Amino acid sequence: MPPAATSSMSSSEPPKLHASDIGSIKSFADSNGLSPIPSSYYSIVEPRDDVADELASSIPVIDFLLLTSDDPLLHADAVTQLGKACAEWGFFMLTNHGISEKLMAEVMNKAHEFHNLPVEEKKEFADRGPFSPIRHGTSFHPQVEKVHYWRDYLKVITLPEFNFPNKPPGFKEVAYDYSGKIRAIARTLLQGISESLELEPEALVESTGFDSGLQIFAVNLYPPCPEPDLALGMPPHSDHGLLTLLYQNGIGGLQVKHDGRWVNVDPLPSCLIVNTGDQLEAVSNGRYKSILHRAVLNNKDTRISLVLVNGPDLEKEIGPATGLVQKEEPLFKNIKYRDYFQVQQRTRFADKSGLDEIRINPKN
Repeated sequence: MPPAATSSMSSSEPPKLHASDIGSIKSFADSNGLSPIPSSYYSIVEPRDDVADELASSIPVIDFLLLTSDDPLLHADAVTQLGKACAEWGFFMLTNHGISEKLMAEVMNKAHEFHNLPVEEKKEFADRGPFSPIRHGTSFHPQVEKVHYWRDYLKVITLPEFNFPNKPPGFKEVAYDYSGKIRAIARTLLQGISESLELEPEALVESTGFDSGLQIFAVNLYPPCPEPDLALGMPPHSDHGLLTLLYQNGIGGLQVKHDGRWVNVDPLPSCLIVNTGDQLEAVSNGRYKSILHRAVLNNKDTRISLVLVNGPDLEKEIGPATGLVQKEEPLFKNIKYRDYFQVQQRTRFADKSGLDEIRINPKN
């Protein structure tokens, strides 16, 4: 673990800067080259070498073509594999999802163009809170966090109403196409997950108000970090929604926690990476755990990830599915998704899980 910063730092120690002082970690990294990183970015609290590389090849792979097959045997087998992936990992790679490589490349290129815009041009999108339709910033939650993270982000609410920046030209159009296709895939996955829980295919879609639900499109940029063993791009966290679908630019950095150890994710070409969120753990009554994940850094390459968090209707009260609690005791209280979203934002700064706030018998 890195040494704690002190108020009487020697001249050789990096300055203690706040994320608000920097504004854009990309601009800061570009201008500072190989200089030591600010001590306020020392965020590694677990050893980077405690990574279970032997588990990377065990990450589940779900074939979307088989899940959507008209052959009942192929479909049933894919549903079983989907349920197993959600129960054992809370994470899987999705192949044959139907989004063209051309569209994925276009969205990635436009994401890169956005982050390459001058800082002045992005100031109109400055982060003004989690329900702002469009927000751009740096780190994780710079207003309240104690240490900072080596990341710039663009976060946009794309459903139930579509919002998006009008620059660079063409970004809004390809993002609209991409986010709609992702939402359709997430809906089909949720149907398969319903079946894996021995519920009707539409059960979770209907009980969560998914068709009028929230979708947040995050475009994350992680510049090369001169001291990647001291800092993180994102801290360990779970997602507040039902299913998160991610695509990255071929540069590694995503790690998921499995059986108490971190596992590097090396995605198959053109696949989507899917992880379960807090709301799925709640509606599945704890059968499918919300997965912890983080972003680690390197000192050579810029990583970009396109992340779409797909959640319930903000005004819908969410809890364990009715078909499950008819057979077993509920583990979670019902709570409106909008209220849970705010609980999760608050508890993540107290090193607690938002789910612990709604457990009927919370962990000590």
